[in-house]
Amino acid sequence: MGWVGRLFDARDSFVRMVLLVLAGLGYLIFVPLGGARPTALQWALAVLAFSLGLVFHRRPLVNLVVQTALLAVAIRLLDDTTINHVGASWALLELTMRADRTRTIWLAAAGLAVVDLTDSIGGPLPRFLTGVVGLLLEVGVPLLLGLVVRTTRELGQQAQQRAAEEQRRRESEARAARADERSAIARELHDVVAHHVASMVLRVGVARHVLTDLDPRVGAVFDDVHGTGTAALADLRQLVAVLRDPDGVRGDAALTAIEPSALPAALGAAVDRARQAGVTVEADIDPAIGSIDAVRGLAVLRLTQEALTNVAKHAGTSAVARLTVRLVDGAVHWEVADNGRGSVPARVPAGGGHGIPGMRERVEVLGGRLAAGPIGDRSTGTGWQVRTVLPAAPEGAS
Repeated sequence: MGWVGRLFDARDSFVRMVLLVLAGLGYLIFVPLGGARPTALQWALAVLAFSLGLVFHRRPLVNLVVQTALLAVAIRLLDDTTINHVGASWALLELTMRADRTRTIWLAAAGLAVVDLTDSIGGPLPRFLTGVVGLLLEVGVPLLLGLVVRTTRELGQQAQQRAAEEQRRRESEARAARADERSAIARELHDVVAHHVASMVLRVGVARHVLTDLDPRVGAVFDDVHGTGTAALADLRQLVAVLRDPDGVRGDAALTAIEPSALPAALGAAVDRARQAGVTVEADIDPAIGSIDAVRGLAVLRLTQEALTNVAKHAGTSAVARLTVRLVDGAVHWEVADNGRGSVPARVPAGGGHGIPGMRERVEVLGGRLAAGPIGDRSTGTGWQVRTVLPAAPEGAS
């Protein structure tokens, strides 16, 4: 909004009144009628009009009544009534811009017109016609200008409301489109992915019972594959449920939360799965980790799964990995490091996602930063380390 728009803003009535007072003082000092200096009575009525205008600048109807009364007095006692005419006209302009009901505006304008014509009624015709012309200037112009400003402001407000409604409509359509997309994804997951995973889990289960003379090591592999498939199927079902009913949970909590008390056991299961893949894992898990919020809990679990998966992929079966999870002043200090001495890639355990970029994104969402790189001299390649600190959850988070 430019300075002209602010000048006619309802909130800047005091500024307008100050400018009017300064203009009135300039008139009294520099432009006296016929070269004569203003009389004491003229100064008194002018100062009274200025003072009351400043006092009642936030009450336009009261200000108009006061200025009209002072105009009536000035018409009877003064030869130069310019100050009081302008004050009454300006009060009408303020009322027209700010009144709640148009009826009030028209009644106030009629009252000012009656007072303005009292000096002309009953006089010669030329004097009466001069009074009518003056009335058009002193009442018609402020009334017209006030209605223009009022209408422009109302049109602006209506335009803003329409823009806000259009924005809400677009957001609603976008949410509906996202809901349709989620439903389509949920159908695909349920009808294709989940179906095939369930079929694989079923076939592995059948093989475990049909092949009774299996080598124990092969049986352990079957058990691991069956458990991994069952866990993946449960995750898929949870994902489908959230995609189909996103409003049934708080945001995406079902995808980003885990029961806090179950976190130590879940971390232990991830460590056992990595050990089954052939990686030696030393775990140092703070029991207090079970008290953190559910969102950070799942982040810690997924980071652990991904990091141990990377150890199995890149360090091999002879590698020794160390997992450290500690809770310090509400912040989670997490680290996985390996000695990098493996040679044969291990069978990759369940878990993981999109490697280091996916881990970094998950950490940054929670306000942390992920550090990943070789241990010691980069040229020796003696090991790899991934670590982060997840800040304490804000009050009220769960």
